[in-house]
Amino acid sequence: MIIRKVTFICCLLILLSGCWDNKDINHRLMPVVLGLTGEGGEGDQYKAYLQVPKPENDGMGSQVIIEKGYTINQIVNKMSVNMESSIDLLHIKVIIVDKELAEKGLSDLITGFMRSRDISSKALMAVSESNLDDLFSKIPHYTAPEGSILLDYFEKNAGWEPQIALTRIWQVYRSIHSYTRDVAIPLVAMGDTTFLKHTGSAVIKNGKMVDRISSDETLLYNAFSGHSTNGKIEVLDDASVMILGNQLLTKSKFENGIPYLTTKISFKVMILETKNNPSAEKIKKEVDNLLLSRLEGLIEKSQKNEADIFGMGQYFRKEIPRDKLKNWRSNYYLALKLDLNVEVDIQNAGNLKIPSK
Repeated sequence: MIIRKVTFICCLLILLSGCWDNKDINHRLMPVVLGLTGEGGEGDQYKAYLQVPKPENDGMGSQVIIEKGYTINQIVNKMSVNMESSIDLLHIKVIIVDKELAEKGLSDLITGFMRSRDISSKALMAVSESNLDDLFSKIPHYTAPEGSILLDYFEKNAGWEPQIALTRIWQVYRSIHSYTRDVAIPLVAMGDTTFLKHTGSAVIKNGKMVDRISSDETLLYNAFSGHSTNGKIEVLDDASVMILGNQLLTKSKFENGIPYLTTKISFKVMILETKNNPSAEKIKKEVDNLLLSRLEGLIEKSQKNEADIFGMGQYFRKEIPRDKLKNWRSNYYLALKLDLNVEVDIQNAGNLKIPSK
């Protein structure tokens, strides 16, 4: 009899132990955007901004919760003390940090995200050139289906454009601990007539912002990263074209301690507008020269900063000994012999009739 009672009690403990701390969904706050800035004057504290969707009579609104602390967990705990609901960070989709914090370094912050797993590693990263107090004070005045205009800005089915980088937490974490790959994070600022404006991308090396690239250069970064550049419009002297698709082909070799890389980026374009009846061959040549010169300038800039945002070192990881691989950025990357090729194929001339030559 005693054995049966003990068995019964053990079974009850097993059944109850898995859900004793569960909280009803109606008592959980699910923020979708996290803003972070450094408070260097207060012992390197963080100042956090949480945007939480809030249903309203005329749609979906939002509220912004602000707190300071030395760690994200401490900040969340402070917020929870004053809230009637528990804060669940797993639903955060976008993390935006200010430029000063990015220049100081994101390594500790990103490592903390990956270690605690309170925030999804798939959350997108962005760097703000505007003051986050001003930025988040404007958010409640803008409504969006998901409760965040910031989220829609990076959604491919909403406001995203191919010249905007899409970089996630895990990619930043990987670059911090990689000898051969760095990343670019989108740079944004408050717009004059729009909520946001895209100002380019921040080049992140070893967790720190070391430079910036333009929106046009970010397009080529995306092409190298395997993202589609479909929809980007390039304006020339005599015409404008829209990119319909892109493809990257590479061939590498490593001889006598020197890395060699041949790359060809193919773009399919459609002619949108023309002026003074340029030939298709002239338009093709202009697009070729424009994209090639832009790509050469971008690679020259990245080599100067010893920041391999294109991940070219990935092609030579098997050729370079592990103890020398850590010198990829400062040694091999600068000595890289690169053969760049850009090929443009005009797929469609629209409704315009233009001469073939």
